Amino acid sequence: MQAIVYGLNGKVKDKVSLPKVFSVSVRKDLVKRAVLSEVSRLRQAYGSDTLAGQRSSAHYHGRRGRRDSQMNRELARMKRIHGQGFLNLTARVVPHATKGRKAHPPKAEKKWILNINRKERIKALESAIAATRDREMVSKRGHKISEIKHLPLVLEDDLQKLKKTKEVLGVLERLGLKEEIERCRERKVRSGKGKMRGRKYRNRKGPLIIIERDEGISKAGENIPGVDVVERRKLDVHSLAPGTHPGRLAIFTKSVIKEMGS
Repeated sequence: MQAIVYGLNGKVKDKVSLPKVFSVSVRKDLVKRAVLSEVSRLRQAYGSDTLAGQRSSAHYHGRRGRRDSQMNRELARMKRIHGQGFLNLTARVVPHATKGRKAHPPKAEKKWILNINRKERIKALESAIAATRDREMVSKRGHKISEIKHLPLVLEDDLQKLKKTKEVLGVLERLGLKEEIERCRERKVRSGKGKMRGRKYRNRKGPLIIIERDEGISKAGENIPGVDVVERRKLDVHSLAPGTHPGRLAIFTKSVIKEMGS
C-alpha cells in the first residue's frame, strides 16, 4: 500500500509506502474515550473556600428559661447574631440565610481526570490515524475534499521550512484545499451563555499538518483559520479527532510517514 508524495507546487513528486497503522480498523468508542481523557487533563480544579460564609459570631442559644434563650420566641432554630444593634438576632451561617454558606459548594478536591488504559489509548491513536485515510469519514466531518484524489495527503519535507503564512496558504490552495480554507474562515455565534464567557464564536477545524521537525512552519500556519501544526512526537488523539469524531483531514510530511513505519 503506497501513497503519493506531492511537491510544494501541487504536482506528484514521489511515492512512499504507508505503514500498517493506516490499515487498522477504526474503533470510534476508544477514540471517544481517549479524547475525553485528554480534554479532562486540561481542566483546572476549582472550589470555594472551606470557611466561606462561616466566619461569623452567630451562634444558637437553645436552653429554656434563660434570659437570652431563643426557645419559645417564634424564631426558627438557627444560628443568629447577638448584641449587634440592628443586626441582633439576624440569621447567619446556615445555607438559606443572607451571607450564609453554600449548601453544596464546588469542591477543589474533585477529581476531573478521566483515566484510560495505556493499550486502549494506543489503539485509539492508531484508529484516529487510520481514519485520516477513510474518505467517507473525512467528508462526514465536513471537510471539502472533492478536488483531492488521494488520501492521506503526503507532502515533501520542504513543507517544514516554510516561514510565511502566504507560502503555506499557497501550498494548500495548490493541493485543492481552497474551498476547505474558505469553509474554515466562516464562524458562527455560539448559542447560550458562552457568549458572555469569552467564547462568543464557534470556529471550525480545518487541515492538521503533521511534521517531523519544526523549521518555521508552526508560526507560519497558526494564522490560517482552522489549520493546526503538530510534531509527530506530540501527536495526540484530540488533534486527530476534535470533538471525539475521527476523520480529520491530515497532511503528513514524507519523513513522518517513514518514522511511523519504523
